[in-house]
Amino acid sequence: MPVVSNQISVDTRGEGDILDVTNKVAEAITTSNLRNGIVTVFVPGATGALSTIEYEPGLLKDLPNALDRIAPKGADYEHERRWHDGNGHSHVRASIIGPSISIPFVDGRLTLGTWQQIVFIELDVRNRRRTLILQIIGE
Repeated sequence: MPVVSNQISVDTRGEGDILDVTNKVAEAITTSNLRNGIVTVFVPGATGALSTIEYEPGLLKDLPNALDRIAPKGADYEHERRWHDGNGHSHVRASIIGPSISIPFVDGRLTLGTWQQIVFIELDVRNRRRTLILQIIGE
């Protein structure tokens, strides 16, 4: 079964930035010339995450607010004690959400729901340039 590798670069504004990468992933599938299979999107690094969401203003506020309740910025983190870089909560949040997502595609189209988009979530305390790795496997 063929495997096509690709990359997507994104620039973030720092913590809480949520970027819709659905169209870029769909474009990569189109250029792969594969019709049916699965695409995995992965972010190298310990403070970024990938998920799906309904990309609308309410949820773009709700998700960061929920993460603030789950892993608050001002809490006591051993990572912060060791490294003093202000992003202990960022590492915890990224670990909970995860660094990758896999989505099937059929007839060259992602099988996402009507209101479902693929998002990159920046959890680090500073702006970053991120490279997302795509592995497209199919026929």
